[in-house]
Amino acid sequence: MNVLLIQPEGVDLYTTLLKSETSRGILRFYQPDRLEYGIRVRTASLGSALALVSELRWYIQRYVEEVLFEPEEGIFCSSGLAQQIYERDVKPASPWRYRCLYRISDHPVDTIWMDAGTTPEAYADRIEPGDTALEVWCTEEEYPA
Repeated sequence: MNVLLIQPEGVDLYTTLLKSETSRGILRFYQPDRLEYGIRVRTASLGSALALVSELRWYIQRYVEEVLFEPEEGIFCSSGLAQQIYERDVKPASPWRYRCLYRISDHPVDTIWMDAGTTPEAYADRIEPGDTALEVWCTEEEYPA
């Protein structure tokens, strides 16, 4: 399970978190990976990922644009869906109806809502070369009607 913390424009999240004694203490058992657009933290389970995000809440409110969870390689889910999965309110399976693409470029993050039955490739014309595109599963409530 990975937690992906996407930084807003003008923030070097990796440096910010490692400069603070408190966040260094929280992250002491993890080895965050620096990404162009934030950091990735590997955890053992969804429960530990949610606990880590809870502990970093103060930093997330100030220095993070978006928090995503990666239960399977290449499939990300929103915080809301991660919480629903953890509480066993929902058990997502492919193909998941409520999805979007996060297009990460020079910031901010653009959200491209996906229609049911489509693949990320169907939206290639909306992704620029050099952008990072992440497929994100979300809750029914987060998905625009």
